[in-house]
Parts: sequence; C-alpha cells; structure tokens
Amino acid sequence: MPDSDLSTEMLPRLQQELEELIRLSEATEQDRAPVALDQQSVGRLSRMDAMQGQALAQASDVRRRARKVAVEAALRRIELGEYGYCEDCGEPIAAGRLRVDPATRFCISCAQSSER
Repeated sequence: MPDSDLSTEMLPRLQQELEELIRLSEATEQDRAPVALDQQSVGRLSRMDAMQGQALAQASDVRRRARKVAVEAALRRIELGEYGYCEDCGEPIAAGRLRVDPATRFCISCAQSSER
C-alpha cells in the first residue's frame, strides 16, 4: 500500500506544477496567436520566422496541456485516496517512481509492457 505521507509530500508539488503550467500557458498566449499578413512591416522571410515561432509555441502548449491533464488527474487521485496505485494492475507504484514523476499513472512493469 502506498504511503499516505507520499500523497502529502506530492500534493504541494503537483499543485505548484499545475499553477506553473497555467501561468506559462497564459504568458505564451500571444506567441500562439495567428501571424498577421502585413507586407508593409513584415517581409516574407520575417513572416515565415514568425510563423515558425508560432508553431513552436503551439506545440509547446499542446505538451503543456497534456501535462496539465496528467497533473489534474493525479490531484483527483489524491482526493479520492487512489494516489500511488497503478491504473492497469492496481499494484502500488514505487515511491521513487512517483518522486521522479508525481503524475505517473502506471507502475514500471505496466509502463514497460505497454510502452506508454
């Protein structure tokens, strides 16, 4: 059975990470906005650079949103008293694994067998 102290230890880390993810998403909203076509002030190459920057910001936001979902799910598992158990086999997840990634959902055996 996972240590309840582990849930207590991971709760502030997960809450802090969630706040940081939200802050980063808000801070980079302008970078993800569509690039305006203004031939007067932005040349073709500059616009291509701006579009590339936009694409990178959008890709980062996709990863950030996926991580946000994982962190929110971990916080729900803590609330429900289900934190620290593998979603596949139901066995406890090693404390070291949870300390590396507090939002992990699978024990090492299930993660390796399904290559998540």
